[in-house]
Amino acid sequence: MKFNKILAIMLFAALLVALPAQTQTVTRGETTAEEDYLSNFEDIIIAELTASDEYDNKLLALQYIEDALTNAGSSRDMTQIQIALDSLAGEGVTTESRTAGRLINNFPDVRAKACDLLAQLPTVETKVTLTKIALADNEPMVATAAIRSLGQIGIDPDDAVATIAWVQKKYAVLNPTSSLAFEILNAFELLGSQVQDKSEMIQCISAIAVNYQYVTPVRDKAKALLKQYTGR
Repeated sequence: MKFNKILAIMLFAALLVALPAQTQTVTRGETTAEEDYLSNFEDIIIAELTASDEYDNKLLALQYIEDALTNAGSSRDMTQIQIALDSLAGEGVTTESRTAGRLINNFPDVRAKACDLLAQLPTVETKVTLTKIALADNEPMVATAAIRSLGQIGIDPDDAVATIAWVQKKYAVLNPTSSLAFEILNAFELLGSQVQDKSEMIQCISAIAVNYQYVTPVRDKAKALLKQYTGR
């Protein structure tokens, strides 16, 4: 990982030296040739790190992506970042690498971080990826991140609520987790006002409210949310 960081820094420094020594006046929403060039260079690094089989390179890709999302201008092309996050969110689930039949890319923390970062790209493609991961992943931390982001992007709320309700039922049986239940309630709170038929959502909230495998603050939040949506 240290070698990759050093190599990336050296390449980046060389690129800066090679850039034309000129400035341009731009209006909001435009980019200079230098900014476009740097973005393209960054996209190449992200793509290479994402495609690597090494766990440390996946983490480094996420660091580059997080920086890019934080510092992106309004006209920054997010296509490669979207592709990279879609791939990283499914690392070991929708995309499997095996050696002698053994899965070697099961990285739940990578998937969870990618799902969290996808919330900053509220697109239909993001919603599809998050839905797929929420339904397919068996790690509570990953499902938690996917549901948190589904609530935040707010795209197709009825379908999102149906997905979240299915996940709630699945984990209530297999592995009831308070942190997951808490994010489910938060997502319902964000999406609830936009949902036409609230019956499935109310059913899930009720199930959390009476499940004593969840900690008291989670059950109390469920009861408060239930009162908000039902009036009792």
